[in-house]
Amino acid sequence: MDEHTPSQGAPILWAGRLEEKPGAGAFAFQSSIMADKRLALEDIQGSRAHVLMLGKEGIISREHTTALDTELARIAEELEAGTLKVDLGAEDIHSFIEGVLTQRLGDTGRMVHAGRSRNDQVATDLRLYLKHEVPRLCGELKETILTLLDRAETYTEALMPGYTHLQRAQPVTLGYHLVAWCTGLARDLGRFTDALARLDECPLGAGALAGSGLPLNREATARSLGFSAPTLNAMDSVADRDFVLELAGAAAITMTHLSRFCEDLVLWASEEFKFIDLAESWSTGSSIMPQKKNPDFAELIRGKAGRTTGNLVCLLTMMKGIPYAYNKDLQEDKEALFDSLDTVRSCLSIFQGMMRTAVFNQDYMERALIGGFLEATDAAEYLVRKGLPFRIAHETVALVVRDCITHGQRSITERPLEELKTRSLLFEADIFQTLKPGSCVAARNGPGGPAPEEVRRQIGILRVKISR
Repeated sequence: MDEHTPSQGAPILWAGRLEEKPGAGAFAFQSSIMADKRLALEDIQGSRAHVLMLGKEGIISREHTTALDTELARIAEELEAGTLKVDLGAEDIHSFIEGVLTQRLGDTGRMVHAGRSRNDQVATDLRLYLKHEVPRLCGELKETILTLLDRAETYTEALMPGYTHLQRAQPVTLGYHLVAWCTGLARDLGRFTDALARLDECPLGAGALAGSGLPLNREATARSLGFSAPTLNAMDSVADRDFVLELAGAAAITMTHLSRFCEDLVLWASEEFKFIDLAESWSTGSSIMPQKKNPDFAELIRGKAGRTTGNLVCLLTMMKGIPYAYNKDLQEDKEALFDSLDTVRSCLSIFQGMMRTAVFNQDYMERALIGGFLEATDAAEYLVRKGLPFRIAHETVALVVRDCITHGQRSITERPLEELKTRSLLFEADIFQTLKPGSCVAARNGPGGPAPEEVRRQIGILRVKISR
């Protein structure tokens, strides 16, 4: 094989102009086959639609149209069956498939590229791939949300501390906390869905940047490929990677959510918290400490969030400095995006498994409600209901908390009523019932609150929302 030829059957499509071709090392450097080989079936799908349009518009003959379409369908079948393997020595997936077509059909195979460029071809392939891949990811997101909602429904009355600044703040429930996670994931689902709507335009026929002088029917091609319409402007069609940035951003935000959830899990699984017991099948041990049961899968999800953040930064950096048409830099889009989407899907699957099998230790959660004065806000609101301005109520309860600390008391309810009255005569005997953790939670029954009936309402809304 000549050192300038990528492989037998995979010609260099752009080589005619150059008398001296890139050497093998340079050719390998600019090859994208390892990233875009997963677009093989989409490339064939796009080529078949393009060929049928060329035939219908009389740009190629009916006989050539039939021969090309039949052979493209055969190549797809062989790739799916594994009887034809992608040649990793090819420059890209487009060169490989056109090369196979030309090997089998001769000059007829060379007709397939009329009226298109690899610039619009790859943009079309990538959008086609994302139109079926992103819905699969959305399915994983929905399944994750449903898994969490099922667990939340079981624990709508399971009391636990809510935290701010990692300090105990107010009483909530485990169900409420899990629904908070679900609410973030529902927004992630919305972002992916929105991105799908914006990428639903077909670039095929845009050419290198200025369309084609041939009488192409771009509307027909777009319809046959399942797009809502052809792209509006040919230059933008090949310059645009907003959909890649948008999906990479959605992936990074989703992984940031998962990372934060896993941080909760890692803390909860510690001896200091003991709120959760992760199944042994979702834990690992230590190579030196026999007693260890580590939440490694949660930690790995937390760590992999950095990959998606890095991929987004990579893509944004790549895009920011290139002139507004096609540039070879854009070849770098697929590897980063594919890695982000793969990472999100695998992490969602692992997270689902962890959460389905996790055992929550409600005794430890309830014990954690003692100490830290989680009832202080409710004490202030008790005084507000008695007519005291909130700022005065806030200061009054702060002094009560200081009194408790001075006397070694861990809760306002440990303070005798006569002592409470030294700070405000508005305190009555009902304060002790009001400040029980269950009462604090039940009182917060407005929209968004942790009261069990309100959490069940939130669960219902989320179930409807993700079923659309």
